[in-house]
Amino acid sequence: MKAIRRFTVRPVLPEPLTPLADLARNLRWSWHAETRELFQSVDPDGWQAAGGDPVRLLGAVSAARLAELSGDRRFLRRLAVVTADLDDYVGGGRWYQSHESGAELPAAIAYFSPEFGITAALPQYSGGLGILAGDHLKAASDLGVPLIGVGLLYRHGYFRQSLSRDGWQQEHYPVLDPNELPLSLLRDADGTPARVSLSLPGGRALHAHIWQARVGRVPLLLLDSDVEDNDAPAREVTDRLYGGGSDHRLLQEMLLGIGGVRAVRTYCDLTGHPAPEVFHTNEGHAGFLGLERIRELEGEQGLGFDAAVEAVRAGTVFTTHTPVPAGIDRFERSLVARHFGEGGELPGVPVDRILELGAESYPGGDPGVFNMAVMGLRLAQRANGVSTLHGAVSRGMFAGLWPGFDPGDVPITSVTNGVHAPTWVAPEVVRLGIRQIGPGRTEDALSVGGSRRWDAVADIPDQDIWDLRRVLREQLVQEVRDRLRASWLQRGAAEAELGWVDSVLDPDVLTIGFARRVPSYKRLTLMLRDPERLRRLLLDPDRPVQIVVAGKAHPADDGGKRLVQELVRFADDPRVRHRIVFLPDYGMAMAQKLYPGCDVWLNNPLRPLEACGTSGMKAALNGCLNLSVLDGWWDEWFEPDFGWAIPTADGVGTDEERRDDLEANALYELIEGRVAPRFYDRAGRIGLPVRWIEMVRRTLVSLGPKVLAGRMVREYVERLYAPAALAHRALTPDAARDLAWWKGRVRAAWARVGVEHVEALTAAPVNGTAELGSTLTLRVQVSLDALTPDDVEVQAVAGRVDAQDVIRDGRAFPLKPSAGPDLEGRWVYEGPLALDRTGPFGYTVRILPAHPLLATPAELGLLAGPPDTDTAGPGPGVVLR
Repeated sequence: MKAIRRFTVRPVLPEPLTPLADLARNLRWSWHAETRELFQSVDPDGWQAAGGDPVRLLGAVSAARLAELSGDRRFLRRLAVVTADLDDYVGGGRWYQSHESGAELPAAIAYFSPEFGITAALPQYSGGLGILAGDHLKAASDLGVPLIGVGLLYRHGYFRQSLSRDGWQQEHYPVLDPNELPLSLLRDADGTPARVSLSLPGGRALHAHIWQARVGRVPLLLLDSDVEDNDAPAREVTDRLYGGGSDHRLLQEMLLGIGGVRAVRTYCDLTGHPAPEVFHTNEGHAGFLGLERIRELEGEQGLGFDAAVEAVRAGTVFTTHTPVPAGIDRFERSLVARHFGEGGELPGVPVDRILELGAESYPGGDPGVFNMAVMGLRLAQRANGVSTLHGAVSRGMFAGLWPGFDPGDVPITSVTNGVHAPTWVAPEVVRLGIRQIGPGRTEDALSVGGSRRWDAVADIPDQDIWDLRRVLREQLVQEVRDRLRASWLQRGAAEAELGWVDSVLDPDVLTIGFARRVPSYKRLTLMLRDPERLRRLLLDPDRPVQIVVAGKAHPADDGGKRLVQELVRFADDPRVRHRIVFLPDYGMAMAQKLYPGCDVWLNNPLRPLEACGTSGMKAALNGCLNLSVLDGWWDEWFEPDFGWAIPTADGVGTDEERRDDLEANALYELIEGRVAPRFYDRAGRIGLPVRWIEMVRRTLVSLGPKVLAGRMVREYVERLYAPAALAHRALTPDAARDLAWWKGRVRAAWARVGVEHVEALTAAPVNGTAELGSTLTLRVQVSLDALTPDDVEVQAVAGRVDAQDVIRDGRAFPLKPSAGPDLEGRWVYEGPLALDRTGPFGYTVRILPAHPLLATPAELGLLAGPPDTDTAGPGPGVVLR
């Protein structure tokens, strides 16, 4: 008989055990071993049945057991120690509080993301973006950074994956009850649930409650539209992650951005938390937050639209994660206009100005769409990609917003992602580190880095490292067998026909892992390019290989589902099923077993389409070696001492089939000729693969400090958050008005700004050659129209030139006004140009807007050079060969 209504009955904890409730509600337990061990001791069987979730555990433990524990002095002592440790962690000063910049740091930062992967007990993530956001919050907590996370609470989360008998992906959407999750409802002073509301066309409204998760020191606010006052479509806005059509997605992103700002204001008013000075938009999904802040400034401070835009931009950071235009959310302009037009949201904010912010007003852009990433970039003074290579890709992809500039001058920097080591490092690895480094130093090293601490790994004996790797591999083998059996039972197999599962994988065989989302560019099935060759690798009598694969295709991506099915059918073959497996329902719980247990982590995307690829970082922290295409973070930090780079066939152009053939062949050759031989080379002392062990050691020593989320968050604080906070403070209402007026004046005059004449006064090259170390003195005549030298910067740009005389890696030399203006408003600028590089050398001259409140001279996207030249190239002047 099915219940007509469901609710949660919670136990009443005896008074001595009341701290357990606070420990369960703070998600620090998900990365704090002592807290997890305490909960496990409450009821070991119940802990396993609850999936390691303290809230579910406490909801199921018997009153008799609670009464027993309330009188257990040893347990109560442990409880007191863990509780005191959490209090010290949450209330004590950390890195941020002792930072030398002090008052220059922002009082608070609001961090918006459509998904957050904190723990499997709070399934609000689909893949790398969400896991990165979760690790960002955890590292911010460890460092004491005053972050407020903002997202949506999806009642179905992301889908659960299973397989049909023939290997086709099937999706399931379990209902999540917030009362059974580690969440609490934010309430007004009178005890009623706090909520935010948005206006919808046709007089409708979208209301949302605000659920709060505690991520260590960091509050995470999740908006939930399943509110009784909403009509049925509005209640379903937060039904599932990345579901529904365009209108549904637009409402989700309006709620995240606009509702999210309102939720932050409500939270700060109710709790006294400092108001954010900086807003960080993690991908374009939350870009509408800028529009809500414009509305606030127009209404509360009386700023006009242009001045409000300047004030919003100053305190906003935008991070892009996609390397391809297809990965960006784009909506029909008419749909956006309907939701922000008459009777819609943000009354008083001109809808035509809103549409301009998301317009693809550049060559090749679609005039009919509203681009969320474009709006995010236009409303953020600071922007970044998530690896050095991805930063370069992003500068090229969005260069149309800064016409005339070389991609290298586009104002998008990069902060390479990191991962939260206390979450992802296996307990066995931590214990080995404690033995070598010491308990206090190990936790600190995992949280915030410190290369000298990681150097201590170099002294761990070979035997200890090899024994650890064997233990982790053995644990993975058991995990795989358990999950594989459960999967086959779901696929309709009988228990009696699954005896073979007990011989799947071998704890002494080289184990390769591959797990990620399944878009086509990640090439799940590249390993199947030559099936017979792969079978020979798997079944080699002397140097066998075994592979564990996992991944989810988007529910609407039938192409991705076919890739999954192709892999599953290969892995179902009785000849190889003991050497290759596909595990459905990839998520955090599986990943925490998979990364440590693999010897090699495989990543073979189409370069350069992997923005970062943090799964390889998590594997590396557990002593797993990377075998990857030089893409994302691996392109930045790869060294032959601790991994292998798969050669890429970049020169084959658009022939993807040929490229896949070449790169698959390179992958097979690496495994056959270098990876497997090194793993099985036991010619060293006492039968150990000493060269392999040394690669493991170098992975930990060299990559350990680099791949930490603590390193990443420190970079965000020092390079982006702190400058954004200073810019936010500088943009007072009057300063914002002045800056908006100045920009308008510059734009109006810019069509008549240009370089009219360039000449070299001294050390002119003879016959097109000059000596290294010599100096050219340039004299330049420029037209500034109504502008003055205070409004511009005139530069000579010089460097090596290519065969087309385009300057590569140019360096800018400022020129100073020496005369003017004449009767026609022309000025003369002069300055030295150092010839500091050998080989073909060239220069050009350019004019850029200049103002002390600009973050970069490229901010306005305006550049003027000599007439009838490509200002991105060397222009007229001298090319020295």
